[in-house]
Amino acid sequence: MSIEQDKDEDIISHIEAFRQMLLKCILCLGIFIIPILFVSPKCLDLFIKLIIRENTVALNYFLPVEVFLIQIKFAFLLDVVVCFPYIAHQVWKFFAPALYENEKKFIKSIVFMSAILFVAGAIFCLSVILPLIINFGMSFDSQHIKPVLGISNVVNLSLWLTLAFALMFQLPLVTYSLIKSGIVEYCVFVNIRPYVIVVILIISGILTPPDILSQILLFLPTYLLFEAGLLFSKFKIKKEKDE
Repeated sequence: MSIEQDKDEDIISHIEAFRQMLLKCILCLGIFIIPILFVSPKCLDLFIKLIIRENTVALNYFLPVEVFLIQIKFAFLLDVVVCFPYIAHQVWKFFAPALYENEKKFIKSIVFMSAILFVAGAIFCLSVILPLIINFGMSFDSQHIKPVLGISNVVNLSLWLTLAFALMFQLPLVTYSLIKSGIVEYCVFVNIRPYVIVVILIISGILTPPDILSQILLFLPTYLLFEAGLLFSKFKIKKEKDE
């Protein structure tokens, strides 16, 4: 009977710890959303200037509350970005006691690299891909064809593509983790390379708008990152064997 009571107490303590973690994360999001709502318009203007660059095109809105709703959406996104380190720390504190020391070291290194790749993917998209797409769209401007860009379409496309690139930049880390953990061997990835290319093409088509330019621009760096992950895994395997 005492064993069952101990199990029940453990379950209750874990549920309580999870509840406390969840409350802290929600409280953090709730506190920071207030000041972020005030700076969201300026951040949105800076975001648009970063995308438009040297183009002298003006973004249009077609509903009275359209810009306001975009600012609210942008504020919630900024809130998650700002609070993410604290949320990640709380999640880590919840799961860390159940991990061995070697598992903690491995997960810490993976999380650190994942954050770097996520930021690198977002910066690459904002600084290279999105201006390239805008310039490509503006290249069709002529005497009889004039671009009229809606702010909702441009912002939604930009946010979606930024998220897609940030996620796809995780591919080398996923490849290395699968090989490092022994789930998939290095030679298996080498042999199924054609299938991986097809999968990347399919995912690129899903994550990007239905235009071939965006799909190619996402596919090419993603495939190169996959090859980089294989190369890094091969180097680590050889180094461990030599040691």
